[in-house]
Amino acid sequence: MAWRGLHISNPARLTHRRRQIVVAPEASEELTFPVEDIAWIILDTPQLSISGSLLSALAENGVAMIVPDAKHHPAGVLISFHQHHAQSAIAHAQIGMTVPLQKRLWQRIVRAKIENQAAVLRAIGNDHAQALSAMASRVGSGDPGNLEAQAARAYWPQLFADFRRHDETRENALLNYGYAVVRAALARACAASGLLPAFGIHHKSRTNPFNLVDDLIEPFRPSVDRLAQRRANETDREELDVEDRRHMAGILNESVSIEEERLTILAATEVVAASLVRVIEGRNAGLLNTPALPLARRN
Repeated sequence: MAWRGLHISNPARLTHRRRQIVVAPEASEELTFPVEDIAWIILDTPQLSISGSLLSALAENGVAMIVPDAKHHPAGVLISFHQHHAQSAIAHAQIGMTVPLQKRLWQRIVRAKIENQAAVLRAIGNDHAQALSAMASRVGSGDPGNLEAQAARAYWPQLFADFRRHDETRENALLNYGYAVVRAALARACAASGLLPAFGIHHKSRTNPFNLVDDLIEPFRPSVDRLAQRRANETDREELDVEDRRHMAGILNESVSIEEERLTILAATEVVAASLVRVIEGRNAGLLNTPALPLARRN
């Protein structure tokens, strides 16, 4: 099972040799990593070359490769295409989900997200955690009261002072980088489980190829928020440097709990995607498994 990630920030050539990823930096000896050990790669420099053989090996082994833009923000991701043995059956079951089932799934996702937001506030000693937990308990099927948005309005001012989510600030840059990394991991997990990332539970945009990923990421977001809040407090530097980006890429090694089991966020993305397959195939009456932060109350 893949368990490692590579964050490459120095000029290098990447090739494939005998089932090994070969990283050959310009000024040092080459490094090798078994392909089967690697879950994700971030190419955090434009001064890279990569062989076609390695691209093929990454796709065949379900390795998510994240490609940044000129400002080092994640801009794209390479994931496997139709590698699951039951792809067609799972896709038909996914597309055939009933509206009531989709609403129940979204209810569970929103509840888990708000509970994890409460856990973040509780961990920093903020008294608003209790109000958020109470809000989570009132989320109905499909979240008709839009408690997700109400919780966000109560949550963000407690986490960051004078904060607005879409301003160009250090806090938002840290958040966006971390979210992009988790999004790539979830896209990888969905593809590996035979799910079609374009067909969402709640998100339905015709222009978004990752609607399902943007549904499943919601309970994971507070883990990113917590990591970003810690990093933001360490320095007042405006733009992210390579150490900031590497720090946020480490989000996949952070811990969450699912059904009393402690596991990394990378592993949790695989558990969540696999549990969704069981749900849509009618094999999981308990509905979707969702990640819980430490101190978060279980559903």
